[in-house]
Amino acid sequence: MHIVVCIKQIIDPEIPTDQFKLDPATKRQVRGSLSLVISAYDQNALEVALQLREKAGGKITTLCLGEAGAMSAIKSALGMGVDDGVLLSDPSLQDSDSFGVAYGLAQGIRKIGTPDLILAGCVSGDTGNKVVGPLLAEELGLPCVTFASRIEVADGKAVVRRIVEDGYERVEAPLPLVVSIVSDDTNIPRYSKLKDIMAAAKKQVPTWKAADLALDPARVGAAAARLRITDVYVPKRESRCELLDGDTPDEKAARLALRLRELKVI
Repeated sequence: MHIVVCIKQIIDPEIPTDQFKLDPATKRQVRGSLSLVISAYDQNALEVALQLREKAGGKITTLCLGEAGAMSAIKSALGMGVDDGVLLSDPSLQDSDSFGVAYGLAQGIRKIGTPDLILAGCVSGDTGNKVVGPLLAEELGLPCVTFASRIEVADGKAVVRRIVEDGYERVEAPLPLVVSIVSDDTNIPRYSKLKDIMAAAKKQVPTWKAADLALDPARVGAAAARLRITDVYVPKRESRCELLDGDTPDEKAARLALRLRELKVI
C-alpha cells in the first residue's frame, strides 16, 4: 500500500506572542528567523500513515508545497520514519489560495502516481481554512472523508471513524481515497529516533518546479486566487483587575453581585 501525506510548514504556534508579526502590505506572517514546524494536524496524519504501514506494510511519501525552507519539514517527516519526500517549490506557486494549493498538490500526486491513500491534516495551523483536503479530492476525482480520527484498511477499502457534531460515525469507502485527519489519543505523533534523524539529514529529496508538474499558470499564484484576504491583524486585548473589599464571604459576594449589576454583566 502506498500512502501520500500532504504536510505544511508553519510558524511554531508555541512562540511568544510578542514575536508574532504581520506584514501589513502582504497580509502574511513574518517568518524571519522564527522556529518553523509541521502543522499539528499534519503531524497526526503522518502518525496515522506510520501506523497503517506497520499493520499492512507498504510505503509512505510526504508531499509539501512551500518555499525552499520547507525542505526542513520534509526532513522532519523523514525523521519520523517516512520513506520518501517531495518538495513542490516554485515562484509561480507563491500566494496561491486553497484552490491553487490543492491543484499544485494534485499535480504532484499525479507525477508520483496515484497512491492508495492520501492523508492531510483537517486544518492548517495558520490560516485554518479546512478545505484543502476536499479540494484535493475534487481535483483528483477521488472520494473524500473529512475529520477522521482513525482508519482501518483491508480488501481495497477503508473504514474510517470520523467526528460529527454529536459523536462519531464509521464510514466505509473504496480506495484510492483522500482523508483529512483530526487529533486523537491514538494518533499522537511519535518522537523521532536519533538514527532516523541522522538518516533523514543525508537523504536526497527532490524539489519539483512548475515545469516538472506541468502546472497551468492560470490556476496558481495570486492572480488565480478566488479567496482574497482583505485584512489581517493581531487582536488587542485589554484587561484590568478590580478588588472588592468585604469582612465576610457573604459581604464580598453581595458587593460582587452589586458591581456586576452596575456593569450590566448580570
